[in-house]
Amino acid sequence: MNPSTAQARVLVDELVRNTVSHVVLSPGSRNAPLSLALYDAAAAGKLSLHVRIDERGAAFLALGIAARTGRPVALVCTSGTAAANFHPAVLEADRAGVPLIVLTADRPPELRAAGANQVIDQHALYGGAVRYFDELAVAERRAGQNAYWRSQICRAWNAAYGEWRCGPVHLNVPFREPLVPDGDEEWYEPLDGRPRGARWTELPDFGALPSFVVPSARQGLVIACDAGVRAASEWAESHGWPVIAETGGLGLGGATAIPGGPWLLAVEEFIARHKPEQVLCIGRPTVFRQVQQLLSDASVEVLLVRPDSDWPAPAHNVRQVGQWFDEPTKPADPEWLARWRRADAAATEAVRGTLAEEPWPSGLRVAAELVAALPPDSLLVVGSSNPTRDVALAGGLRPDVLVHRNRGVAGIDGTVSTAIGAATVHRGPSYALLGDLTFLHDANGLLTGPAETRPDLTLVVLNDDGGGIFSLLEQGAPEHSRSFERVFGTPHGADLAALCAGYRVPYTLAGTLEELRTALRPRPGLRVVEVRVDRSRHRGLHQRLSSAVASAVRALP
Repeated sequence: MNPSTAQARVLVDELVRNTVSHVVLSPGSRNAPLSLALYDAAAAGKLSLHVRIDERGAAFLALGIAARTGRPVALVCTSGTAAANFHPAVLEADRAGVPLIVLTADRPPELRAAGANQVIDQHALYGGAVRYFDELAVAERRAGQNAYWRSQICRAWNAAYGEWRCGPVHLNVPFREPLVPDGDEEWYEPLDGRPRGARWTELPDFGALPSFVVPSARQGLVIACDAGVRAASEWAESHGWPVIAETGGLGLGGATAIPGGPWLLAVEEFIARHKPEQVLCIGRPTVFRQVQQLLSDASVEVLLVRPDSDWPAPAHNVRQVGQWFDEPTKPADPEWLARWRRADAAATEAVRGTLAEEPWPSGLRVAAELVAALPPDSLLVVGSSNPTRDVALAGGLRPDVLVHRNRGVAGIDGTVSTAIGAATVHRGPSYALLGDLTFLHDANGLLTGPAETRPDLTLVVLNDDGGGIFSLLEQGAPEHSRSFERVFGTPHGADLAALCAGYRVPYTLAGTLEELRTALRPRPGLRVVEVRVDRSRHRGLHQRLSSAVASAVRALP
């Protein structure tokens, strides 16, 4: 087996073992080893593979899936600008706390130095936007790499899922040719993972805190470092394992304490006869080489209690990582809440009455109608700019509706793909409310191959022919009318019906309120509903609503 094939198969297998069930792939040459390994895993029913030819859309598709499931999604591409096109979604995932595992294929160092094709500097490409970055060593024809590859996937998963906050991680994977299987299945060592499909390194599931390490051997040893001495002593007493402190015997007590442990670990004959099956390491060992040697023994499983994601693993053989958490809460002031509720009721009534007097259509009325029409347990993806404000200002969402918004960096890019990704894994009807610029910015998200899943998703596009959000800001004031249309309004005159026809996506123009209500009825498949509004009315409507709310709240006792 060639090294690239071996590495790719192990990486994909360990992703599956780390509960990664969705992978989004963009095709390319340098990522061929991963593409073929992912295809095989999907064919075996181990994961769901989503293929998209546009890397930017692919990244936001992964973002939508991860945001909806709350679990890390892997994202794979070739080298060069393909990796750069992931960057907007990585930025959004960073600020929004969405777990993504980004695997970018790359040329090996000798080809980068030679000015090879499709080469950019992918080292730390996404800067501080990722929770963790590593460039894997180029796979070679030698033993000892299986543990390393699997351990790095576990590190990436742990950083993405986040002990404090989820987010994106980046593994850059340089591959040498050959990039496809050569028909030889032999390798220098077994490429198997842990028995029974377990992770190489067991890590806490941050969705089910707290987590504790669980011993599974009769003959084990505890190594305590600095602040972990007392906890180690208590743990060892209850489990009957010897405990050794890096600080020596000071502070240790009880029948399981081994004050001379650091000495014993340096006696090769003793360790040969008394080698533990498992070692529980509490904290970070830094003092004794004999401790590092024990932890480096590939035949010894390591259980680790560690307060952060940078765990020691000399042999890349850590079996499990555990942590403890405490979440204090504070009681609320009931009178404070009551005052806010009275003001809210007055404001809601003022908005409802004002909107009822306005001619159809307006962004707020469309948002209110959409929210009212949503079936129970629906998903609603709301675009940035006016739609997210319209939904909130028109009365907000119902408690039986799940909402997603790309508000990490609040960009309009990738929203169509995000909605499709979230809808793909949502078990129920899905809708999205987007502005026309948001829709056009990611129209390529509609491009879905015949082998790919098309979710039950209705995209409602509020088309005001340009940047309607700016009419509500300072630049939308009358004194700036001369420059407004050219540099802020930016009318485009795009034919959304023709665009949808090109992508073979069903399209409806809802010109009246009744047509909109009919179009919002649940139907299978992906479709687009367009509502055209006049953005010249936005500023006046918001001014009238603001005045009505202010008057209603002032009238409260």
